[in-house]
Amino acid sequence: MANENMEDRPQQAIPTEPELQGEACVTDSSSERQQRNGSVKRKFPFPPCDKNYDGANMPQSHPTGEKIPLNAKRGEGSGQRSDPGQRRRAQRGDKCHICAECGKSFGVNSNLIIHQRVHTGEKPYICPDCGKSFSMRSNLTTHQRIHTGEKPYKCPHCDKRFSQSSDLTKHQRIHTGERPYRCDACGKSFSLSTQLLTHQRVHTGVKPHTCPECGKSFRMSAYLTKHRRTHTGERPYPCTECGKCFSQSSDLAAHQRTHTGQRPYRCPDCGKSFRQSSHLVRHQRTHTRERPFKCTQCGKSFGVSSELFAHQRTHTGERPFTCLSCGESFGRSSTLVLHQRIHSQEKPYKCPDCGKGFSRRSLLILHQRIHLGDRPYSCVDCEESFIDGSNFVKHQKAHAGEKPYKCLECRKGFVRSSDLIKHQRIHAGHKPFTCSECGKSFSDSSNLHRHSRAHTGDRPYRCAGCGKSFSQSSDLIKHQRTHAGERPYKCSDCGKTFRQSSDLGRHQRFHAAEKPYKCLDCGKSFSMNSSLISHQKIHVPAKPYTCPECGQSFSVKSTLAMHQRIHSGEKPFKCSDCGKGFSRSSNLIRHQRIHTGERPFQCWECGKGFTQSSTLHRHRRIHGGEPLLRPAASE
Repeated sequence: MANENMEDRPQQAIPTEPELQGEACVTDSSSERQQRNGSVKRKFPFPPCDKNYDGANMPQSHPTGEKIPLNAKRGEGSGQRSDPGQRRRAQRGDKCHICAECGKSFGVNSNLIIHQRVHTGEKPYICPDCGKSFSMRSNLTTHQRIHTGEKPYKCPHCDKRFSQSSDLTKHQRIHTGERPYRCDACGKSFSLSTQLLTHQRVHTGVKPHTCPECGKSFRMSAYLTKHRRTHTGERPYPCTECGKCFSQSSDLAAHQRTHTGQRPYRCPDCGKSFRQSSHLVRHQRTHTRERPFKCTQCGKSFGVSSELFAHQRTHTGERPFTCLSCGESFGRSSTLVLHQRIHSQEKPYKCPDCGKGFSRRSLLILHQRIHLGDRPYSCVDCEESFIDGSNFVKHQKAHAGEKPYKCLECRKGFVRSSDLIKHQRIHAGHKPFTCSECGKSFSDSSNLHRHSRAHTGDRPYRCAGCGKSFSQSSDLIKHQRTHAGERPYKCSDCGKTFRQSSDLGRHQRFHAAEKPYKCLDCGKSFSMNSSLISHQKIHVPAKPYTCPECGQSFSVKSTLAMHQRIHSGEKPFKCSDCGKGFSRSSNLIRHQRIHTGERPFQCWECGKGFTQSSTLHRHRRIHGGEPLLRPAASE
C-alpha cells in the first residue's frame, strides 16, 4: 500500500521527511534552513522501489534490470532553476547530469533537458509566421529574423550585416585571414570547425549521408540536400530581377551579382576579383601551386575537390547525370546543364560588341578575344598562338605525338578525352544533335553549331589581312597561313611541312602504313575515317527510307531529306557573297572556296592545293603511277 500511496500523491522536489526503505541512499537530517540554503541535495524517488536519489547519483538502471523512465531521471522539478550547488558544480566543470539514452553528460540540468529533446523529438517553440518548430527558444528567435529581415550584427570592416553573431564571427575571419582549425593529416587550416570536420572526411573516406533514391553517399548533409534536388527538380530560390530559379541559395547569391556587377572577393596577390569566395580560393591555388586533392587510382592531383570527384568517374565509368531530352549521360551536373541549353537554345551570355549570344560564359570570353585580337597562348615550338587554352594544350600534344586517350573499338588515340567521347559515337551510331532547319543529325554539338551557320549565313571570323570572313575559326587560322606562308607541322621522318595537323597525320600514315579505322562488320581497315564511312554503306542490309516521288531508297533519313530537294527544287543554303543557293551545306562550303580562294586539301608530294578532297585523291594517282579516272577540270 505504501508504494500505491506514493504513486497517488505528487512527488515533491525536496521531501520534508526522510523515507528509509532498506539502505538509505541519502541521509536527510538537515534543518529547513539548510534545505533553503541548498546545502542538502534534492532527492527524486526511483519508481521501481521508491528509493530516493539525488540527480547526480541516480543509477542508469535498477538491480532488477528495469530501465529508468526518462521523466523519472528528469524529475518533476526539471522546470525549476538549478540550485546554487548545481551552479557551483557547473563552474568546477563537473558533469553530473547524464542522459539515459546516449550517456552524454552535462554540468547543468537544463542543458540535459534541452539535449533530451534530440531523442524525444520534442520541439515546443513554434514560429507563428510559418509554423516551423524548434527545440530551443534561441533557435526560434534566430529563425524569426528570416521573416522580419532583422540583421542586428554588423561587420565593422565592410558593413555587411548578419542575423546571428556566430555568422558575423565566421565572416570576420575573411578580413583577418584567421584559420584556427588545422588538419593533423595534411596541415591545411580552416576558418570554421565544420570545414575542418568535412575536410577530414577526404582523408578518412567517410561519407555518412546517403541518398535514398540512388544510394550515392556524401560527406556533408548539405551536399545530400543539394543532390536530392537533382531527383526532385526543385529550384526554390528565384531571382527577383529576371525570375530565374536556383536549387541552392548560394547559386542565387552568385547569380544576383551578375545583375549588380559586384565582385567582393579580391585576390591579394594579383588583384583579380571574384563573385564567390570559393572561386577566390580556387584562384589562389594558381599562385601557390597547391593541389591538395589526389586520386588514389592514378595519383593525379587537383586543386578543387569537385575536379577530383569528376576525374574519378573516368576510372569508374560512372555518368550519373542524364539528359531527359536525348538520353545522353554526363559525369558532371554542370556539363548536363550546359548540354541542355542545346535543346532549349538558351544563350544567356551576349557579346556587347556584336550582340552574339553564347550558352557558356567561357565561350563569350573566347569570342571577345576575336574583337580584341587577343591570342594569349603561344607555342614555343612553332610560335603559333591561340585564343583558347584547351586548343593550345591540344596543339602542344600534337608536337609531342601524345595521344593518351585510346578507343577500345579501333585503338585510335586522341589528345583529349572529349575527342574520344565524340569518336565513340561513330561506332555507336549515336547522333543526338539534330538541326531544326533540315533534320540532319550530328554526333557532336559543335558540328551542329557549324552546320547551322550554313542556314544563317553567319561568318563571324574575319581576316584582318584581306577582310575575308569565315564560318569557323579553324578556317580563318588556315587561311591566315596563306598570307604568312606558315607551315608549322613538320614530319619527323622526312622533314616535309604542312599547314594543318590533319594533313601531317594523314601523311605520317603512309610512312607507318597505319590504317586505324577498322570496319566492325568485315574487319577491313582504312587510313582515313571518310573512307571507312563510305565503305560501311556496303554492309547496310536495308534502305528503309523511300522517296515517294521516284521510289529511290536510302539507308539514312537525312539523305532522303536531301534527295527530296531535287524534286522540290529547295535550296536552303545560300551563299552570302553571291546569293547562289544549294541543296546541301557541303556544296555551299565547296562553293564558298571560290570566293575565299581557300584550297585546304594539299598534296604533300608536290605542294599543290585543291578545293575538294576528291580532286586531291585523283591528283595523288599521278605520283603513284595510277591512271586518272577523270581530269580535275576545275583545278
